[in-house]
Amino acid sequence: MAVAVEKQEPVQQLLKQGAEGKLYIGTYKGNRCLVKERFEKKYRHPALDRQLTRQRIKAEQKAFQRCAAAGLSTPALYGVDLEQRKIYMEYLERSRTAKEFIDELTATTAADALQESAQLKQLAEQIGHMVGVLHRNNLVHGDLTTSNMLLDPVEKGAEESVFPYRLVTIDFGLSHFSDNHENKGVDLYVLERAILSAHSQLPGLFGMILEAYREHNTNHCKETIAKYEEVRARGRKRTMVG
Repeated sequence: MAVAVEKQEPVQQLLKQGAEGKLYIGTYKGNRCLVKERFEKKYRHPALDRQLTRQRIKAEQKAFQRCAAAGLSTPALYGVDLEQRKIYMEYLERSRTAKEFIDELTATTAADALQESAQLKQLAEQIGHMVGVLHRNNLVHGDLTTSNMLLDPVEKGAEESVFPYRLVTIDFGLSHFSDNHENKGVDLYVLERAILSAHSQLPGLFGMILEAYREHNTNHCKETIAKYEEVRARGRKRTMVG
């Protein structure tokens, strides 16, 4: 059920614009927040576009709720406005993406020490845990990349930690509920391709993530990984054939 929202102040600052929508810094009940607004697709019939957009927003809202129920961190969901095609959520001002973190680590760590970095291992563990819990609860993210994961500094008292961050999952625009092992295998394959593309200097990173995934997805993990390997083989075949 959609959460009703009061009329908000106009959005203020564009952060990102993609194929599906815009992400702004705005306000919600006087507090800064993120506003995600989905585009109207002009090539669709207006009634169909409205229906599909409402379905996607509701699916995204449910994904937030399922993550919370599973104990995973996401930005707090403040409310949705189906008529205005908007989602209002928490703005984590101090966070940065996992991609930015890895890029910085790559720039400041010697190549031979990078794969053994304690920080990288901790990050891989958190990513594997997150994806494993998603799949254990039959939630397929649909767009797993290191740009769709935030590292939010933890509260005071943990500054001495090797990895003083919590992993926050974002962008559930393509998420869906599914117990299908192939759908989950595709999710893993998308993550692998994203990591190989964005972090080619770390060929072992996905393997570290997959190891943690096995530990935290106790729901038919073998079947899911078998499907991932099938999807991966099909992807390689397409690449070879051209």
